[in-house]
Amino acid sequence: MMRSNFLLVLLASVLLVNQANAQQFSIKEAQAYALENNKTFKNAQADVDLAEARLQETKGAGLPKVDGTLDYMTNFGYEFVFNLGGGGDEEGPEIDFTKLDAGDFEVLKILEGMSSGPSTIKMTDQASANVQVSQLIFSGQYWVGLEMAKLAKHISEKGLSLTALEIKEQVVNSYHLILITEQLIRVIEENERNLTEMYRHTNNLYEAGMAEKTNVDQIKINLSQLENSKRAMQRNLELNFNMFRMLLGLDPNSRIELTENLESVLSNLEGNMIAIDTLDVGTNLNYQMIEVQEEIGKQKLRMQKWAYAPTLVGFYSYKEKIMASAFDLSPNHAAGFTMSIPIYAGGAKKAQLTQAKIELDKANRTKALLEEQLELQHNQLSFNLTSAYENYQTQKENVEIAKEVFANISDKYQQGVISTLDLTQANGNYLQAENNYVTTVMELLKSRLALDKLYNNL
Repeated sequence: MMRSNFLLVLLASVLLVNQANAQQFSIKEAQAYALENNKTFKNAQADVDLAEARLQETKGAGLPKVDGTLDYMTNFGYEFVFNLGGGGDEEGPEIDFTKLDAGDFEVLKILEGMSSGPSTIKMTDQASANVQVSQLIFSGQYWVGLEMAKLAKHISEKGLSLTALEIKEQVVNSYHLILITEQLIRVIEENERNLTEMYRHTNNLYEAGMAEKTNVDQIKINLSQLENSKRAMQRNLELNFNMFRMLLGLDPNSRIELTENLESVLSNLEGNMIAIDTLDVGTNLNYQMIEVQEEIGKQKLRMQKWAYAPTLVGFYSYKEKIMASAFDLSPNHAAGFTMSIPIYAGGAKKAQLTQAKIELDKANRTKALLEEQLELQHNQLSFNLTSAYENYQTQKENVEIAKEVFANISDKYQQGVISTLDLTQANGNYLQAENNYVTTVMELLKSRLALDKLYNNL
């Protein structure tokens, strides 16, 4: 007796530990967890980060740029020889020395060597450090490109919101599917218990010589079919849990416990079943995405128009001469600007402008078409929800009736009033009613979920 009590305590302790280790989720908690750990959502977040980086890259094209260079050049001691005349065999070129700066070191050397015939200048090694600052002063395409980069980030953010909406929808749908599968298993197990009792009763009658063996066999066949159905449902349940784990970014072996049941979900759903709102297309994420794409089309058109405008860039540079040739006349400071003026591009710019206009027209028509489609979809989903709710009410009543009929038939069977065929037929009708009910529940939940997604209300 003490050993049996110890085993019961040990089993209870194991169950409590397993329950404590299980991760519990309501629908809202599962959605929030998925948005933190789902890999698809993380990729969408990375796309937003990439768009932000591209925006900063575009901004950088219009900010001041500072470039530094360090140059070194050797002439291998090359000497430049020339004859000023008056001292050599050949008459040299005539030079007007009044044009030279008397303070120049090299000129002094030349003046000193005038009477000695040919002169030389040795090309020494040269090294310099150069810093140049440049700034874009005017470019219409740059400012339009900056706006397009901002829109690209905006559309990636809308894409992130759309991905979040789709993941939340998938989580809710997976959650519902688990609850419905568990409900089916419970129905099968309850029916299995009832038939097992019928089997025991019929087998006792058979052994007492008061029933035929075919009656026993018929119930046994039904029990075998129920067992097969239960095993199939249990496999489906595990598959549904695996899908749920993947959506939430959980380890495949992690334990999950759902804190909501089908009854509470249906109760909440019935509370706002008639709450079919008027659709505001502006709240729909797909419509918002099209609006951003339309704005991008407008900016592309502006960019092509600005392609005909000039571009102005200013610059300033400073060169520090670390090693210089004696005959170096290059300045240390320099500044200026460059204006690029498009004149003729073989008609390419005009063709690009035409393409941008066509793309914008297409975007406008796509937006108008989507608005019509969303209105039509809203009407259809509202109709589907109303029909699904009516079918749900009908099948809910049918289940209650079929359950009562089966209970009544079971009592009469035990009293020997009806045959086994009537019992199995009533059992089949009850199971079919339950199956029809679960099907309508699934359609009802899907219809409500689709409408909430259209409202961006998940």
